[in-house]
Amino acid sequence: MQVHFWGVRGSIAVSGQPYVRTGGNTTCVELRCGEERLILDGGTGLRALGASLGFAPLRATLLFSHLHWDHIQGVPFFAPAFNQSSDLTIVGLERSTGTIREALSLQMRPPTFPIALPALVGARRFVDLRRGEPREFGPFRVFPLEQDHPDGVVAYRIEAGGRSVVFATDCEHRDGPDARLRELALGVDLLIHDAQYTRDEYEGRAGPSRRGWGHSMIDDAVLLARQAGVGRLCLFHHDPARGDDAVDALERAAQAEWPSTQAAREGDVVCLHAA
Repeated sequence: MQVHFWGVRGSIAVSGQPYVRTGGNTTCVELRCGEERLILDGGTGLRALGASLGFAPLRATLLFSHLHWDHIQGVPFFAPAFNQSSDLTIVGLERSTGTIREALSLQMRPPTFPIALPALVGARRFVDLRRGEPREFGPFRVFPLEQDHPDGVVAYRIEAGGRSVVFATDCEHRDGPDARLRELALGVDLLIHDAQYTRDEYEGRAGPSRRGWGHSMIDDAVLLARQAGVGRLCLFHHDPARGDDAVDALERAAQAEWPSTQAAREGDVVCLHAA
């Protein structure tokens, strides 16, 4: 299985010299197993993924952790979705506030957008996952787990080709890592974990307190990786205020605690080879 990071920022896309090495696009991660693709979230990084493919037809599954703007804004700009020969499956967790189709359509209607969701003719089907129910999409077996975030979020364990990935963005651990997430991540080859805040930022010693904002401290990600015995940890969902030098420094500090740690950077590719 191959993991390609197309967007690694949280909250809002950023640009400029301070962000060149890490990248400024918001959340989008592509998993490939052979010729099959599973795309995690559709932030502005999804536009970059689409640009790399051009207008060519694409068969893929887009799996959403939740529907905040920084995770869906790339959808209306995903070039393959406009190709009638594409075969895209759009997947999100069932919600009392509406289906995944209804949620995505909200950002593609007046007065905030000029083109409606039906223009994405390559989106063939919309699927609402049931809570706690595993599903298979091609070679990918997906295990969803709800986590703590305003309006909800889902962490996923994905298994394919004898390898495993846990995608746990936008989750908040108020009293240490969630035991259910630790179990989900047990022995996983790659843990992609929210690491938006330092402890000082989270506790309010560096600006306003971020408690209740729905994100993790870097310490939480490292502790969970240690407790679950993961093969590799990727720090993810970097704060938009954090430039390259600061990301590098946090990466070094995390590596001192868990050596198999890296900060996710736009364009990174991680190859997980079958045992």
